[in-house]
Amino acid sequence: MLRTEVESVSQAKKSKLLRVDSGVRQMLRMGVDLGGTKIELVALNTEGKELFRKRLPTPREYEATLDTIVSLVGEAEATLGMTGSVGVGIPGVISPFSGLVKNANSTWINGKPLDIDLGQRLGREVRVANDANCFAVSEAVDGAGAGKGVVFGVIIGTGCGGGIAINGRVHSGGNGICGEWGHNPLPWMSKEEFNSTSCFCGNHDCIETFISGTGFVRDFNLAGGNVTKGSEIMELVDAGDIRAVAAFDRYVDRLARSLAHVINSLDPDVVVLGGGMSNIDAIYPKLPQVLVKYVVGGECRTPVVQNLYGCSSGVRGAAWLW
Repeated sequence: MLRTEVESVSQAKKSKLLRVDSGVRQMLRMGVDLGGTKIELVALNTEGKELFRKRLPTPREYEATLDTIVSLVGEAEATLGMTGSVGVGIPGVISPFSGLVKNANSTWINGKPLDIDLGQRLGREVRVANDANCFAVSEAVDGAGAGKGVVFGVIIGTGCGGGIAINGRVHSGGNGICGEWGHNPLPWMSKEEFNSTSCFCGNHDCIETFISGTGFVRDFNLAGGNVTKGSEIMELVDAGDIRAVAAFDRYVDRLARSLAHVINSLDPDVVVLGGGMSNIDAIYPKLPQVLVKYVVGGECRTPVVQNLYGCSSGVRGAAWLW
């Protein structure tokens, strides 16, 4: 099917789904976090107060995944006695050209019109966004970035992701990939860093391979360490271990270079960190001192802050897609 045909079919289907009264929808916002191991739903009222939360295991099959989301929505609405809007955060994006999911590590949803299929089952329009964008929206609406116009949300855990919210709304970009800064090369690489890592995306030296928790552990172990978690390295840092201190210094410098790239191009009002690495308190006083080395002009007062909602931020952000 040609792109124009896909777009016309999608718009026609979406117009049929807009039969849920907007006033009713705004009484209840439901967000769904579609992860690789669990699907979680949270329902919020108009003030952002949590009214319902439940999670179920993620079936590794498309139709069963749809069934699970529909059942969670139905249970939430039956429990609360209200009908609501539905937003879904996914570990991928919906292509603005084909209308199909792409780049999802939950591979069974790739190539599927997830928003349309869910919308047909639920009888209303469903909004779908990348999970890192949902994180950014959550923190922009009523989290650590509340009141800021441009929020850059960063997830640094097992992997690395980024999302941009402008005035509390997702900015996904013309290709649907805005915020995928983790798959750009690490800026200002040293000779030792160049061509030293490989990434699942098929390229070398991606930011993700250096500043994710996985990258932090890899770097320390290559320097002679033997750990499985970043928290173990930080315990050694606290004990004054020279090798661990050096690894943490390298990590902060690489994170500063990576964020300076964003600040030099986007200049966000705030950077909000999420994921496991964001829980390392030592990052926050140290990072601003290093950022100024790489931001153009040698000045940088961009706040870099820890998230407010932790692992709940993505599912809350999905609810705030409406």
